[in-house]
Order: sequence, then structure tokens, then C-alpha cells
Amino acid sequence: MTPEDKSDMVQYPVPIQGSEEGYRNPTELKMSQIVLPCHANHRGELSVGQLLKWMDSTACLSAERHAGCSCITASVDDIHFELTIGVGKVVNIIAKVNRAFSSSMEVGILVNCEDLYTDRQWKVCQAFATFVARRTEAGKVQLKQVIPRTQLEQMEYSLAAERRRMRLLHAEIITDLLSSSTAQPGECQEYQDAVPAEQTRVESVELVLPPHTNHQVSTFGGQIMAWMENVATISASRLCNAHPTLRSIDMFHFRGPSHIGDRLVLKSIVNNSFKHSMEVGVCAEAYQGREPLRHINSAFMTFEVLDSNWKPRTLLRIRPEPVDGKRRYQEAIARKKIRLDRKYIISCKQTEVPVSVPWDPSNQMYLSYNNVSALKLMDARTNWVLTSEKNNVRLYTLEENHMLRFKVEMHVGVAAEQTFQLLSDLRRRKEWDQHYKECEAIMQVNEEDTLYRVTTPSVSKVGKDNDFILLASRRKPCDSRDPYLIALRSVSLPTHPPTDAYTRGEVLCAGFTIREESGSLTKITYYNQATPGVLPYIATDIVGLSSSFYSSFSACSHFLEANKDVLTATFL
Repeated sequence: MTPEDKSDMVQYPVPIQGSEEGYRNPTELKMSQIVLPCHANHRGELSVGQLLKWMDSTACLSAERHAGCSCITASVDDIHFELTIGVGKVVNIIAKVNRAFSSSMEVGILVNCEDLYTDRQWKVCQAFATFVARRTEAGKVQLKQVIPRTQLEQMEYSLAAERRRMRLLHAEIITDLLSSSTAQPGECQEYQDAVPAEQTRVESVELVLPPHTNHQVSTFGGQIMAWMENVATISASRLCNAHPTLRSIDMFHFRGPSHIGDRLVLKSIVNNSFKHSMEVGVCAEAYQGREPLRHINSAFMTFEVLDSNWKPRTLLRIRPEPVDGKRRYQEAIARKKIRLDRKYIISCKQTEVPVSVPWDPSNQMYLSYNNVSALKLMDARTNWVLTSEKNNVRLYTLEENHMLRFKVEMHVGVAAEQTFQLLSDLRRRKEWDQHYKECEAIMQVNEEDTLYRVTTPSVSKVGKDNDFILLASRRKPCDSRDPYLIALRSVSLPTHPPTDAYTRGEVLCAGFTIREESGSLTKITYYNQATPGVLPYIATDIVGLSSSFYSSFSACSHFLEANKDVLTATFL
């Protein structure tokens, strides 16, 4: 879909720039390109392969500006293309380093389209790429830290650690999901007029020449992605006998380099087709002479076919070949569910996602990410208003978009790690929090995520008690700039449906950040994004008519002090 065809399109402001007047992030780079016919496909739209090359080169230059040495592309996170770009439009790409780790860094990339005649801009896509600093003669490079200056930079800096965690777990979790019983849909369905999958198979070879390499004399990552997009598009075209539109790409992960003189073998096939979309699997392998093939990259791309009204067309179905074809067919169904879960939970604005998203093993990683990210975004906000202070406990509020957020802040003379361990086990919270009556640990999903059922007193004297199904996600600091985190949000579980005995409550976002200020002094901040169900608990505190929050957090301080030398046990 082009910007002109999107009637409800609003102008998209460029958000990556720092908000402080006169300030510009030192790693920020911009590239602007006008789309010429040589960059376009048959429909006069910018080739996604060409766009990927521009994005990769801009991001690489940003990474090298920060590292001070050569960098290579390690991976590119999932990309969803919201719009296509026509000939004559200007592509503006902004890249900056969000966070540096040991020898790798995350680079945020924003792409928008500019119409020179109307001076309007639209968001096309956003991506996050990981780059690794190449070894120098002195050895492995230790990257300097990124120092966030604005609220937006602080948000991206904080979220980068959580995105890195997802990347490191990505392959393992996808493998587990695809092999689990919940991910296996059973036998392949037979459809009338189904197209044999073999009919969509494409194999192409490219010789890596000097123009295909970067300034480090290895094949340019953007070039490899462009070649992969080319063969995937041909596969998709063979199914629909039309020119498809690429809508999304699953994570690119570069497993090894290639160089001048390498032959790159690119293979693609339609794994499965659905009503309005199809998944194409594509891989790149390299060799020289008679050496064995080296796996360079693989990806899964989702295509649509648009009709004359720019609406997705109904597609023919695929008939897979036996064994490997059926495996790919079934895995594509599982990956589609994963993509929908990811988009539903992560990509949507928080206010657009139902609070109690159903929890299951296929979406646990994304629910955990959303849980922690929501807390980190609240923690990064700078426009809190101090409402009241009593006994060294401070209450702040922030009202925005019809949503009330509040935070409670205090210091305790207990080590940060011990504080984290004590507050992580929600079963002990009733020892200090009068709003917790009972807490049952339902399931310990993994070392960092636990599901609880919590009951709380009724707001009114005659009403029923409330119960909540909560996902508690714990995170230890990635480095000294990070706090310990305990994030809470509501989920729903088929094994624990609402009952007549309780009023089912919901928590949109709540939790603790725990920062070590010295060896024995810890700053604790509790956050809650209030929904109407919990407002009666806090309304009188905010206007200063009650002291229940102050008494609760004073009790929390005493609880921590009393247990600061107690060895903590596991959750279950």
C-alpha cells in the first residue's frame, strides 16, 4: 500500500532525534535517497532489497562511528513493512546506536518516506540491527558505553537489553516451540487446485565481485539480504502468477562471512500459503572451488498479493512434497502463530492490547518481553509529579492519555540483590502489603518468569474480594547502569478462569525497580499503571487523605531489614 492509498494516514514525525535543543546524538546518521526507476520493481515501487542495502549501510556507519573501527552485521530483527515507496519519493533513513555491550551493539533504524510535493512524511518500517566490532591488531575490541541524554534515548537504552535477551533466546525458543505438541497442527490438509510446492522452488547462484563487498572486503550484508529477497520474490510469484508485495521478514542471522570469489547459492521455496499471505523460506550458502557449502544466512519472508484496489488477494494453497516439505508446511503454521503473537503482544500500542492476554508456551517469551518493557518505559519517564512525601516515602503521579500512573519511592539499608530476592517471591508480599490477602504460585515457567494467583480485599465493605492471575518477570542487571526489575502484568489461564466467588481484577503494568546506590543502600521504586479497578485503592492516597501506601511501604522497609541476612529459597 502506498501513502496516497491510505486515507487515514497521519503525518509521521521523526522521533529518533534527541529532544534537547541543540543536542544531537553523536552516533546518529542520516541517509536520504530519491527513488529512481533503477531502484524500483515492475509496479514503480522501491525494491525491498535495495531498501535493505540502504538500511544496512546506514546502520553500519553509525555502529562504526561509535566503535571507532570496522563493524560487521550480526543480525537484523524482524522487520514489518507498513507501506511501499513509489518512484520519485525520498527515502529518509536514520540510524543510531541504542546501546553497546561488550563487543556488540544495537543500532536502531527508522525509515520514512517523504513526498517532496506535499512535504509529508510517513513511517515505512523500523528495525533493530546488531553489529559486532571486528578484532584489531591489539585484539578484541571493548566498546565504550552509550550514555543516554534524552528520555527517548533512555527508553531505547533500557529496552535494548531486553531485546538482546530475546535475540539470544530466539533460536532456542523457536526450536522448542516448533517441536512441541502445541506447535504441531497435525496432518497437512489437501486443497483442490493446490499448487505443488516444488513448482515454487528457486535456486540461483551469485559470484561475489568487488562491487558486492564492503570496505572490509567481505560481502556486504545488505547485498546478501537483497539477493535473498530477490529469490524469495520469484518463489512467491510462481505460486500466485502475479507480483507479490513483501510484508515482513523474520530475523536475519548471519552465521559466517563470505568474500570476493565466493559463489553464493541462494535457495527459496514457498513453505505454506494461507488465505491472504504466504511464507517463503530462503537460505544463502557459500563455497569456493570444491569446498563444502557454508551456511551464511536464512530467513522467512511473508508476502501478500494486492488487487487493483490495494486489498490482499485470496491465494492458492500449497501441496507440500513428502517428508521435508510437510515439515516445512507444518512449521510455517507454527511460525505464523508466533508472528501473530509477537505482533499482537509487542507491536501494538499498550492501550490497544487487552490486559489479560492468554498465556501459553508459544507466547511466553513475548509476554515476558512486553511485561518487562512496559515497566522499563515507565521507569524511563522524566515527567513525574511529586504529589506528597511522608517518612521518606515519596508518592509521584503522572496522568496521560486517560491513564493514571503512579510510583512510590524509598531507600532501604539492604543490599540490592537481597532486596531483589525478597521482593521477587510474591508469596511473601502479604507479610508487608495489606492489599495482598493470599498468593499462590501456579507455575514457575523458567528461572525468570513465574505465574501467580493473588487475592486482594474488596474495595467496598460489602463487595467480593478480587483475584488476579499475574505474570511476574524478574531481570538481573545487564550492567551497572541497569536496575534489578520485577515486572507484573495480568494474563489469563484456562486452568484458572474467573469464578463467582471473586471479582477478577487486572493489572496493566506494575512492578519494582531496585537500584544499588552503595553496598548497603538500595533505592526501591514501585510503579503501577492504574486501571479503573484499582483507582479506589489509591485515590485517597494521591489527594493526601489516607496513609495506606506510606504504611505499606514502611512495612516493606521493616520486612526487608528483618530479612536482610536470611538466605532466600527458590519460588516453588
